[in-house]
Amino acid sequence: MQYRSIIRILGLLIGIFSITMIPPAFVAYWYKDGAGVPFILSFLLSLFIGFVIWYPNRQYKAELKVRDGFLIVVLFWTVLGAVGGIPLMLADNPQLSMAGAMFEAFSGLTTTGATVLTGIEFLPKAILFYRQQLQWLGGMGIIVLAVAILPMLGVGGMQLYRAETPGPVKDNKMTPRIADTAKHLWYIYLALTLSCMLAFYLAGMNWFDAICHAFSTVAIGGFSTYDASIGHFQSPVINAICVIFLLLSAVNFPLHFAAIRGKSVSTYFRDPEFKAFLIIQATLVLICFVVLLETNVYSTAAEALNHGVFQAVSVSTTAGFSTDGFAVWPLFLPIMLIFSSFIGGCAGSTGGGLKVVRVLLLFLQGRRELNRLIHPRAVYAIKLGRRAVPDRIVEAVWGFFAAYALVFVVIMLLLLLTGLDNITAFTATAACLNNLGPGLGEVAANFGSIPDSSKWILVVAMVFGRLEIFTLLVLFTPAFWKD
Repeated sequence: MQYRSIIRILGLLIGIFSITMIPPAFVAYWYKDGAGVPFILSFLLSLFIGFVIWYPNRQYKAELKVRDGFLIVVLFWTVLGAVGGIPLMLADNPQLSMAGAMFEAFSGLTTTGATVLTGIEFLPKAILFYRQQLQWLGGMGIIVLAVAILPMLGVGGMQLYRAETPGPVKDNKMTPRIADTAKHLWYIYLALTLSCMLAFYLAGMNWFDAICHAFSTVAIGGFSTYDASIGHFQSPVINAICVIFLLLSAVNFPLHFAAIRGKSVSTYFRDPEFKAFLIIQATLVLICFVVLLETNVYSTAAEALNHGVFQAVSVSTTAGFSTDGFAVWPLFLPIMLIFSSFIGGCAGSTGGGLKVVRVLLLFLQGRRELNRLIHPRAVYAIKLGRRAVPDRIVEAVWGFFAAYALVFVVIMLLLLLTGLDNITAFTATAACLNNLGPGLGEVAANFGSIPDSSKWILVVAMVFGRLEIFTLLVLFTPAFWKD
């Protein structure tokens, strides 16, 4: 294990991350809200921490191995989440405990969107902007951005990219060099953000709200500058724009790249994961619309369609925005939508959850086992489109699912141990492990009322969810630490 090289890289990353404290300071200066000092202090402190870590190890530039990649990715997210909480701890408004500040920072960086704050619209603009910026930076993984930057600093990036994106597609590269891959992904991400920002502005948001909500929409984060979330604007047009960009952001970004490079929309419809994703979304929307219509929750069909479509897409893609409190809907709907968040977005997207391709492979494997019961001697191959999936990948997906379920159960039991009730513990675990955000029970509005011990447990859940279980879980195996 190249420990000195890892420490050197970590110092560089903290130094780079410290720059993100500067834009909120400018926002504070522009709006004269007096919240700039915590960000300036945080910038200087983060820069100092990064320098102190980097300088003694600056000469160590050994090539990273796969194990080094896993360790640095985990350290990257945990350390940057902790550094990201510094401005929130130093700020006078809001006044957050260490647990509250860390919860908010990790929730932003992992694009979970759960919050401990109330009266959000009355907070300083700098704080509001910083929260949204955290989600935007974490949206596709700051590590992918680092992969594009680190080669210029003499650091290879392939091991980091593989550690960040485990699963069936982890060995696919769109371009020969991983740095080029990361840059192309960020070009697409930036183009989506700018398009979403302009659309929100033209639909009636002011520039500040348009920028902030574009950040959290494309990141599938869910933070808003208002307690009422997107519902504050009372605009079906804004709701529709948000839905469109959530769907676009929940699609595999390499698939976007392939469609742009091939200049053909048909590229999307040749992808089995994309087709499964559309079927899931259409089914959820239809169920929500029909149930809301039959139970007369809203006075008109148009209103039921507006809220039903928005909530179905927002929750199932793990964004967590809301136009109306879905906790007051017939219980069947919020429970169904929370379960849908376990599926989440496509692999290689900014969404959370198990990912559509894994769920699709689990379904195909289940169907194969049923066919084997009927025809024991027959040979069945699992195919995604026209391509046969190796059994090794199917086994890995089953292993991932088992690990996901185990982590879920352990976290939920720990939350019950801290005193949370059943529905709160279950939905809080789902909200944080799936990087969803809202829950039910005590966490229906926010997570501010739960004990600090529960917040720390949920921070761990967020990191597990963001790193897709195995990247973090592998560090707990004895074999990982053996030379």
